[in-house]
Amino acid sequence: MDVKDYLRIARDRWLLVACVVLLTLAATAVYTVSITPQYQSTARLFVKTPQSADGGELQQGGQFSQQRVKSYATLIRGEEVASRVVEKLRLEETPQQLMDRIETSVELDTVVLSVSVSDPSPERAQELTQTVAETFAGYVRELETPDGQEDAPVKASIVDRATVSDSPVSPQPLLNLGLALVLGLLLGFGLAILRELMDNGIRTQEDITAVSGREVPVLGDINFDRDAVKEPLVRGRSGHDPRVEAFRVLRTNLQFIDAGTSHKCYVVTSAVPSEGKSTTAANLAQVIADSGQRVLLVEADLRRPKLAEYLKLEGSVGVTTILLGRVDPEDAIQKVSGTLDLLPSGRIPPNPAELLGSPEMLKLIERLRQDYDIVLIDAPPLLPVTDAAPLAAATDGAIMVIKHGSTTTDQYASALDRLSSVDARLCGAVVTMSPKPRKRRRGYGYGYGYGYGYGYEPETARRARKRSLLRDRGDASV
Repeated sequence: MDVKDYLRIARDRWLLVACVVLLTLAATAVYTVSITPQYQSTARLFVKTPQSADGGELQQGGQFSQQRVKSYATLIRGEEVASRVVEKLRLEETPQQLMDRIETSVELDTVVLSVSVSDPSPERAQELTQTVAETFAGYVRELETPDGQEDAPVKASIVDRATVSDSPVSPQPLLNLGLALVLGLLLGFGLAILRELMDNGIRTQEDITAVSGREVPVLGDINFDRDAVKEPLVRGRSGHDPRVEAFRVLRTNLQFIDAGTSHKCYVVTSAVPSEGKSTTAANLAQVIADSGQRVLLVEADLRRPKLAEYLKLEGSVGVTTILLGRVDPEDAIQKVSGTLDLLPSGRIPPNPAELLGSPEMLKLIERLRQDYDIVLIDAPPLLPVTDAAPLAAATDGAIMVIKHGSTTTDQYASALDRLSSVDARLCGAVVTMSPKPRKRRRGYGYGYGYGYGYGYEPETARRARKRSLLRDRGDASV
C-alpha cells in the first residue's frame, strides 16, 4: 500500500475510525472520573560531608556525597523507614503499602534528594512526606555515626519542607484524553486497515480488472439514492435528476458496445440476488426509449419476476405462455410508454431452466430482436441457478450488475466462470449502490469511449451522445 491507499482507507472508513476514537475517549473519560484524585507533597534533603580546606579533599567529598545520595534514594523507600513512619503516625496500613506510595529522585550532579508521597488527602500527603523526610534524616544519622562517636560525618538535612498541594497529580484529564485520542486514532486506523485487507467486496475498477484478468468496461455507476428504495424507477423524474443522468451515461456507454450494428440484444444479470439487476434493466430500457429507439424489455427471471410489478402491468401472460405455444409474441407484449414495450414472464413454471435453455427460447430471442432496435433481457442471477448463462450465450452478451462493496471478488469470479463455460460474452459491468462522490472525485476509470458514472461524462462521450440524439431525432422526423 502507498500513501494514497492509506488516505483512501481513512476516507472510506472514517466512520469506523471515528467510532473507535469516540469509544476510547468515552472509556477514558469514565475511568478518569471514577478514580480517586491523588495529591502529592514533596520534601527535599541535602546530603553533606565534613568541611575541608583542601581543594582535592573537597572534590572527593563532593563525589562521595553524590554516590551516597544514590544509595539514600533506595533506602528512603525501604521497609525500615516505612515501618518507623507507620508506627510513628499509627497508620492503618502496612509498611509495604506505604512503600508503594513513596517516590524519590536525585537531581543530576547534585547532592539533593527529593522525596514525595501521594494520598487522596492533600493534608495527609504533606504529613506523610514530612514524616518520611524527618524519619530518614534520623535513620541516616544512625547509619553514618561510627561506633564510639556522637556525630556522623555524613548528614541528610531537610532544606525544603513538605507543603500542602492544591491540585491533584492524578488523574490528569487533559493528558488522559490526549493520550486516548492518539490511541483511538491508531487503533481505529489499524482496524480500518485490517477490515480493508479482509474485505473482498468489489469497490473499484481495479477490483473488477484484477478478477476478470482483463479491462472490463464499467458502463455505469449508479449512486445510492434513498428515494429509490420506495420508487426505484426513473420514469417520471426530472431530466436533471442525478439518478436519471447516471442511467443516461449508461445508455451512452452502451452505444459504444458493438457500435455500428443494429437489433442488439443483451442479458442483464448479476452474480447473486439483490444486486439491482431488474431495476437497472428497467431504467436502462426507459432512458434508451426516451432517445427514440424501439426497446423491448423481456422479463426472463422466471423464478422471481419483478418487472411487471414495477411497471404496474399484468404479468400472467408472457414468456412461458409463448414458449408453451399458447399465444404469439405480439399478443403477449405490452406497451409501457412511448417506444418502450415489455414482455412479461408469464406464470412461474416448475422447470424455468429447461424453458430458457430450449430451442424455442432461442427462436423467440431471434424473432424479438428483429422488431426492435435493442432488446434487454432481465435474467436470473448467475450463481444460484443456471438460467442466465445460456441466455447470455444466445445474445450479444451479458451486462453484469455489481453491487458496490457487496458483491465479492469470489462471487464475481464464479459468475465469470459460468459465462465462460458457455462461451458467453461479458460486455461490461454496471456498479449499483455506490457511495455519492465527493467534490472533484472521479469514480470508476473507464477506458477511452466510456463515461464517468458520477453524473458527468468525458467530453468525447458527451459529444457522441449529442450526435446520437440529433441523429435519432432526424430519423424520427423522416
